[in-house]
Amino acid sequence: MERRNSVLAAFAAVTTLFFAWGFITSLIDPLVAAVKGIFTLSDTEAQLSAFAFFIAYGLVSFPAAALIAKWRAVPAILIALAMMVAGCLVMLGAANIANYTLVLLGLFVLASGITILQVAANPLAAALGDPRRSHFRLTLAQTFNSFGTILGPALGAGLFLAGVEVADGVALTEEVRANALGGIDRAYFWICGLLLALFLFFFLMRRTVSSAAPPIGSGKSIGALVGNAFSSRWALIGAAAIFLYVGAEVAIGTQMALFLNSEAVWGITLEEAGRLVSFYWGGAFAGRLVGTALLAAFPASRLLALFTAIACAMCLYVVAVGGVTAGYVALAIGLFNSIMFPVIFTLTLERSSASEEATSGLLCTAIVGGAFLPLLVGTVSDAAGYVTALVVPAACYALLCVFAVAAGRTRPLHELREGEGRAGH
Repeated sequence: MERRNSVLAAFAAVTTLFFAWGFITSLIDPLVAAVKGIFTLSDTEAQLSAFAFFIAYGLVSFPAAALIAKWRAVPAILIALAMMVAGCLVMLGAANIANYTLVLLGLFVLASGITILQVAANPLAAALGDPRRSHFRLTLAQTFNSFGTILGPALGAGLFLAGVEVADGVALTEEVRANALGGIDRAYFWICGLLLALFLFFFLMRRTVSSAAPPIGSGKSIGALVGNAFSSRWALIGAAAIFLYVGAEVAIGTQMALFLNSEAVWGITLEEAGRLVSFYWGGAFAGRLVGTALLAAFPASRLLALFTAIACAMCLYVVAVGGVTAGYVALAIGLFNSIMFPVIFTLTLERSSASEEATSGLLCTAIVGGAFLPLLVGTVSDAAGYVTALVVPAACYALLCVFAVAAGRTRPLHELREGEGRAGH
């Protein structure tokens, strides 16, 4: 009983991290719309904010895996939180001197800390309990992540987008520009304080988490981890799936305020559109609540195939039909994004022949899809409009459906080992 309580307390502590990085990551959505107006940028240039944030996953994930392999998960999490505080401080400086390059640097440092959290916390949440319930636990933890993503756009829209417009020929007044920069300053000031509080909380919980968590580090170097990850076919397939999923989700989220603001869809103010992005992420929250229950009753691969097929169809509807109904359909895509990340992650961990930290490092590296695919979507929207740009995530979801079907036809390694053990007896 004492062991069970320790595991539950450790899992509760880890879920606070999921909430924190969900909230911070979703602030990118209103920030992209805000910097487009503040610094007079094209869609592609504004999407550099998402690029600077998500490129950190491509550069930091394997060093993070090596850090965890050497020092284990809990010290790595504390280092990650300290880096996130540093990133917030850079953002404060960027807002005060109105420098877009410094904004990009701050986002990169902040995301580097979040990358370490992801590499450590995803396998940790999956490992804290019965291996057969790993899908359930990681989806439950991701539900708290989704709750954070609901709050981020709502707060960011009010702080970053009040009075900001991005229509051609519209210039911001100095007062509106100063208010938007002041909103960015206030947001990251309070986030900095909350991260310091979370650092203290996790520092106090460090022994509880360390005692409850199974060891997930092997002490391998970065080179050994990379080689180990690339030796597994399923680690590579899973990484491609994560690349496509995160790219599609981030591209839709970061374009959503501009999409709803456009005359081709709803034509509402940018601030109103920014607030409504919360419904996109709110759909993911609701979907994870339902998905957590569904995963206890249905195979994860089948649910993933269904959800990806529906999301693909919704994107194609937006492209083909457009107009007012397309706005509602686009917001509802979040509902079907809900289970994708945790299920792709755990399906891959179950089938990968590489170690957990090597596989996790490669999967978190693949989150770099959130850097590159939004740039592609921004380029398409510059050329053909926000509605047509959703053809890119439609293609991503179609490929993810293929991944789900393939995973369903491949048995997890632990089942194969159990079968071999029974055969040996």
